[in-house]
Amino acid sequence: MMKIPRVASVVAALAAAAAASLAPLPAQASGRPAASDGALVRTAAGWLRGDVTGEGRQFLGIPYAQQPVGGLRWKEPRPAKPWTGVRGATTFGNRCVQNASWDPGYENPSHTEDCLDLNVYTPKGQSAKQRPVMVWLHGGGLTAGAGEDIVPDTFARRTGTVVVTVNYRLGAMGFLAGEGLDGEASDGVSGNYGLLDQQAALRWVRAEIGRFGGDPRRVTIAGESAGGRSVCTLLASPTARGLYRAGIVESGAYGDCAGRERARAARDGAAFAKKAGCPDPRTAPACLRAKPAEEILAAQAGFDWGPVVGGAFLPVQPEEAYEKGSAARVPVLNGANSDEGNLFAFARFDGQGRPLTAEQYPDALTDAYGPELGGRVLQAYPLAEHASPTHAYGAAVGDRMFACTALRMNTALARRGPVYAYEFADRTSPPFASLRELDTDFDFGATHVNEVQYLFKHFGLASPLDAEQRALARQMVQYWGSFIRTGVPRADGGPAVPDQRTRPGQVLSLRTASAGGTTISTTVHDEHRCGLWDAVPAG
Repeated sequence: MMKIPRVASVVAALAAAAAASLAPLPAQASGRPAASDGALVRTAAGWLRGDVTGEGRQFLGIPYAQQPVGGLRWKEPRPAKPWTGVRGATTFGNRCVQNASWDPGYENPSHTEDCLDLNVYTPKGQSAKQRPVMVWLHGGGLTAGAGEDIVPDTFARRTGTVVVTVNYRLGAMGFLAGEGLDGEASDGVSGNYGLLDQQAALRWVRAEIGRFGGDPRRVTIAGESAGGRSVCTLLASPTARGLYRAGIVESGAYGDCAGRERARAARDGAAFAKKAGCPDPRTAPACLRAKPAEEILAAQAGFDWGPVVGGAFLPVQPEEAYEKGSAARVPVLNGANSDEGNLFAFARFDGQGRPLTAEQYPDALTDAYGPELGGRVLQAYPLAEHASPTHAYGAAVGDRMFACTALRMNTALARRGPVYAYEFADRTSPPFASLRELDTDFDFGATHVNEVQYLFKHFGLASPLDAEQRALARQMVQYWGSFIRTGVPRADGGPAVPDQRTRPGQVLSLRTASAGGTTISTTVHDEHRCGLWDAVPAG
């Protein structure tokens, strides 16, 4: 998800997770770990002891790379070093460097660079064959979040899959580019550390997941918001080829998944270094590496952090790779939510205690889009069709950023392989965990992030869904699980998800029974005013 600064008092929730610790070696007479202990797994780096739960097994806080501290800050990830004894894998690792946000458990910033860990969840019961694997990349605008934001143990049991969630470097720590750092990069282009972390985690999965009962040949990469953007970037990355066989993009096509051009990333890097007190390009890398994480975090506001185009990692923009057929030719499940923008409109207006009024609405559109486009948006989103001016504003934001970019991505992806399209459209869905903590009666509808709680335990919290929503959640889990297992999303009694190669423009509309049930929509392009937004640059 995209993290949003705190806008109201939030109920204190989860405490900060502790780092994994090393435990003494449990021994039989031979001095080796007991083979019958289902919570013990031996990796190439050493033994791990996880937990056995009612849903299966979980192994938390596993290092997949050397921690990027000291001289390894702004260096490409390196394989984790071996350890002796049995490493405890029962608590989450540290979150990567980030500010506080309004999400449960994120009341305080993290200044910890020792964070390149992942978590493995395996379903209950034995399987004669290795199970398919989903690797989940968390959201947070590439500046916040952690693998622990979802707990997929029930999803793993219901789908018969192994699920891996990943931490990766964020913000300036993950995406700083500059002339001095370019010389240290293997492809001569710096600024992709966070995405290279993700690829390092995928290489760990390829090498190690078989020891947890997973099939390294059947890996699906998946993510929501910035995690979805990461997936659509990895689809276009030649250095990720062979690390996965399918991809799931949830609300991740914003900005058409565009990376930063190299020249712009270098300018931003120089401006950041100056802001952080390291203005000399010749000494900036060493100067910045000497800065504490707190100072790096304090200086990163106001910059766009994301992948950089031009090197071996990402030779061309993802959209160009899709259109030219150079992206990975794997099945993709891609979609967005019907009311994505309500979250962002709320955060800008009502969440600040300043609900947008009818009188302010035209000027707000002009401020956002300029006088010419703002006038066209005003005509396309009249107040009479929306519950409030904030909702009208949110509809425009969501359509431009998410709905129409997802539909364009479907068209582009269909040129290189199967792409299955969905839209989460349960407008009765309860606000996701972060929003439930706020003192507001704002109607968020099917806003950004809201689908996540239908698939997983969000922030580890109990499900807020009612009976109808739980039925929809079971159906969604079936669609997602089928896609992970077979590359084709199916659900008992549910319609076939449209493959955009043969049914362009059609999407699976996920709804509760009282809203007509899940069906196929042929009108999403018009409903989201994509005729307007396709003619302007992606927001």
